[in-house]
Amino acid sequence: MSTLTLQTTVPEDRNATADLPREVIATVVQWRGRIALFKRSQSVGHERGLWHCITGYLEPNVTPEQQALTELEEEAGLTREDLADFQRGEQLLIPDHKGNPWLVHTFTATTTRRRLTINDEHDAYRWSVPSKISRFSNRVPWLDTVIQAATPDAPRKQQK
Repeated sequence: MSTLTLQTTVPEDRNATADLPREVIATVVQWRGRIALFKRSQSVGHERGLWHCITGYLEPNVTPEQQALTELEEEAGLTREDLADFQRGEQLLIPDHKGNPWLVHTFTATTTRRRLTINDEHDAYRWSVPSKISRFSNRVPWLDTVIQAATPDAPRKQQK
């Protein structure tokens, strides 16, 4: 498992068991070699105005795969029929700013549709080639790690 510091605030009553990590899904949406970035709206409780992937809390008695598919439909308007591929990536254990652990189940959803239908959690979305995602300076701090975990075989920008 990889580790990264997550800098966000989360309601205290979410999965309040101190010994267990809070569980979330993070899904990277791909289309023709590009990745969709979603700009969080002012109507959400955290990470407003930051570029993000599709995320959601893992609900009780739901598998991570089921939750990821639910979030894809709610946040991007993508159904299973819109997906050419749906793959599970790595699991990440990420502490938040208070040191509380988060278990992040990552996925990659390859869509056949260029146009997405976003809900009120997002103000906009943009397609970007992976090597240019770093140009989005106002992205969530852990996005790069999630993209790498969800898409380990994707080409990376070469470091000099």
